[in-house]
This record gives sequence, structure tokens and C-alpha cells, in this order.
Amino acid sequence: MHAIFDHGPPPPCPAPFNMAAHVLAGAEDRAGAPALEVLHEDRAETWRYGALARAVRGTGTGLLRAGLKPGDIVLMRLGNTVAFPIAYLGAIAAGIVPVPTSTQLTAPETGKMIAELRPAAVLRDPSVACADHSHQIDTAALAAMRDLPPCDWDMGDPDRLAYIVYTSGSSGRPRAVMHAHRAIWARRMMHEGWYDLRETDRLCHAGAFNWTYTLGTGLMDPWSLGATALIPAPGTTPEALPGLLRAHAATLFAAAPGVYRKMLKREEGLNLPALRHGLSAGEKLSPALRAAWERATGTGLYEAYGMSECSTFISSSPAHPARGEALGQPQEGRRVAILDAEGQPARHGEEGVISIHRDDPGLMLGYLGQPEESAARLKGDWFATGDHGAMAADGQIHFMGRDDDMMNAGGYRVSPLEVEAALAGFPGIGAVGVTDVEVKADTRVIAAFYTAPAALDEAALRAYVEERLARYKQPRAYVRLDALPTGGNGKLLRRALRAHYEAPDP
Repeated sequence: MHAIFDHGPPPPCPAPFNMAAHVLAGAEDRAGAPALEVLHEDRAETWRYGALARAVRGTGTGLLRAGLKPGDIVLMRLGNTVAFPIAYLGAIAAGIVPVPTSTQLTAPETGKMIAELRPAAVLRDPSVACADHSHQIDTAALAAMRDLPPCDWDMGDPDRLAYIVYTSGSSGRPRAVMHAHRAIWARRMMHEGWYDLRETDRLCHAGAFNWTYTLGTGLMDPWSLGATALIPAPGTTPEALPGLLRAHAATLFAAAPGVYRKMLKREEGLNLPALRHGLSAGEKLSPALRAAWERATGTGLYEAYGMSECSTFISSSPAHPARGEALGQPQEGRRVAILDAEGQPARHGEEGVISIHRDDPGLMLGYLGQPEESAARLKGDWFATGDHGAMAADGQIHFMGRDDDMMNAGGYRVSPLEVEAALAGFPGIGAVGVTDVEVKADTRVIAAFYTAPAALDEAALRAYVEERLARYKQPRAYVRLDALPTGGNGKLLRRALRAHYEAPDP
């Protein structure tokens, strides 16, 4: 049988439609209910649904009065505060196209974005780096807009452009990914297929406001269902999170695997009586880390797979837990295939490229200004993610790694994730990252980089993996680092590991 999961498409997105209107559709009926709580060590800053909706729609009015018009693009250079989601939704409410970006970008990096986007304005916190632009709207002006009369919802075709996000390109050039208003409609499939999200939930996300994982999972999804979003205040450390989760009765918790790893460093058992389960995305979750969380909390940890080009579409959930080391399965309403080298559906159990149907409502409109690159990702009816996986007969999908992360060992293709998972259970080891390194001209070997208080016994490491991996998958070198290189959102940068390897003298 071919590796295709297709139980039929989801219900079509209503028309006319506006993403922000959908997110805040129930705000009037639950005006006094808490929509957002920003968690500080000794207090919570609370935004109720009524005040949030007024601030969003007032901001929409203010942006229009500032000379912007529907269809204009605005670059967001705002800090990790509630100003970020209010401006984001305010722009979308008025039909303006926001581009959320990380505060960690430098001025030259934003200069390239401005040259590509040609934004009508920049929404700017003066403390956040940004290249020059003739029309900047600062945080004081944005805050004043919240008290203006509400803008009308800019209703229209669900397929029209709503927002843009940047993602790393395989060529080294970041791509501007264009998303339609319907993207939020597609996220409804996650409510049951990943979160088991309920109106009564208090969902805490560990990320910053300006991370797209936080914007979607931490804010937009809870708000669209009437739940309460909890966001730790800027500067909160992972070690402080268990106390905040307890004090504020979080029922769901979402973070990247690196955050879970740090939380589990300090406490063997985490007393979180209100928590139903945890959610993980951003990078592959190791089975060892998932098991450690389950032991420490007595709750499940459910993983999801997605990408900047498409909302999360493969996941485990309380109703459908992952089997073994699988990611999980496609959510109901998603149509997913594993494609072979010729772009045709592979067989069950065969490795290929994870692909989503081109009609998925969460799939991007394309890359801004790069129509050829957008078209190149389509293989017939399928959008090829570039990530490798295999689908079992029951629909469960095993993740095998990215094209640019896959290693070559003596002619064998090896996933670093498999090697990392094998090493993760070694006593005393912390974080693990694996890549291939050049030891001499035209000769590459697998190297494992790890964190630990002191260098571990290499002979014991070798004996450990010999019991768990075929010889061609075993690392030939082990390097201890104080910390593994990560990006702004805590994702492991495997290619950056190579700079830490010193080949022995010949």
C-alpha cells in the first residue's frame, strides 16, 4: 500500500473571512473572562477578552489613520511584550499585512527585509534594532491607538494575504513565507489532533510573544476557543517555570524540547497538580526526554511536526499517542504522503519526503517574490517539505531528519536524530548534537557533541552505542562542549557544530 493518509479534506473555510475576527469571535460574549495573563514572579498582568478586543480593533483604526491601507505590509520590530500580539491582530483586523520578526535580528538583517518587503511602515520599539525606514510607528503611538473607536473587520476572500513570516532558506537566504487568512481555520485541526484544547484550559507557552510558535499555539489558538493564554514575563528562566505553572494553575504547557530539558535539570519530581499534559514542537523530541517528563510529572508529552510553510499537521495527542519513537499521525482533515525520489508516493515503511496536499488550508500562498522556488516545492498534488520520514500502515510517521541534516557515512545515509536518540540515555550526558565532519580530504565521519559537567568516558560511550546502533551509524569522535550552538528560538544548529571539531594531526 502507498504511504498516503487521506480521510478527506476538512470543512471549507467560511467566506467572507478575517483571521483576527475569527480569533476574537467570542470576545464580546466572554468580555470579562481572562484572555491573557503575563506571569511575573509575584503577580499576573491580566488582559480580559473585552479589553483585548477593544485594543486590537482600536489599533486597526489607528493604523488606518496613520495612512496605511488594506494590503499594505508592515514590518514588526517590537519587543517581547503584549504590544506584539495586539499590533499583529490589529493590523490583520484592518486588512494590513504584518511581518512578525525576532528581536534578535540585527539592523543589517532587517535592512535586507525592508529592501525585499518594501513595507509601508515599521512598527518599532526604539530599543529594538532596525534599519532606517521613512515611516516608523513607535510603541507609544501604538499604545495610544488602543483607545480609538473600533475598526471594521476587513472581511474578504479567505485566500487573500494575511501575514508573512521569515524562514531560513536552504541557500542561506531567508525566505518570506506568505500566509492567507485561512491559515487560522486550518489550525482548528490541532485543537483535537494535538492539544486536546478546551475552553476551560489555561495554556502556558514558554516562548516569547514574537515567536510564531508562541503566536499560534500560545495565543491565537486558545483565544479562538475562549481559553486563557499564559505567557511568562520576559526574563523568566526555564528553572522558574515549574513554580509559575503551579502558582497559576496551568492545565497545558507548550515549549521546545530544550526548555523541557532545562526544567528537568533541577527537580526530579515536578509537582504540577493542575497540568493535564505538555506539548512539544520546534525540533525533534527525544524518547528519553519524553519519558523523563512523564516520570517527573505523571502527565503525557505530545509532539507535533510543522514548518513555517504550513501549520502543524502531524502530531501525537491524548486520543492518539505516538507509538514507539514515531512523531504521531496526520491530524484528521490533513492529507499527507511520503514521496519517493521520483515524486511518487512511497510504500508503507519506506523512507521518503514528508509531503502535504497542495490544497491544505494551512499551506502557504508561496514565497514572496520567488514564484519559481514556490513552484519547485510542488510535486503534482503534493508540497514536499524537504524532511524525510516513513509512514506505517496505521498512519504513524517516523521522522528521519532534514535533507541538509542527513549524514553520509561510507555511502550510507544516516539521520542524526537516530544517533542523538541513542546517546540521550547515556548516564550523565546532557544535550546531544550529531553531525558529520571532515577529518581529511573527501573523508567524513560522524561526530557527537554533548554537554556534561566533565568529559565522559569515551570508551564507555563507544560501548554504549555499539549495543544500540549499527557500526556505520556509530560516532567516530566525541566532543564535550559547555553548550551546543542554538538559534534564537533554542533550536539546535547542527551545521554549526562542525566549527567545534578539531581533526587530530595526521
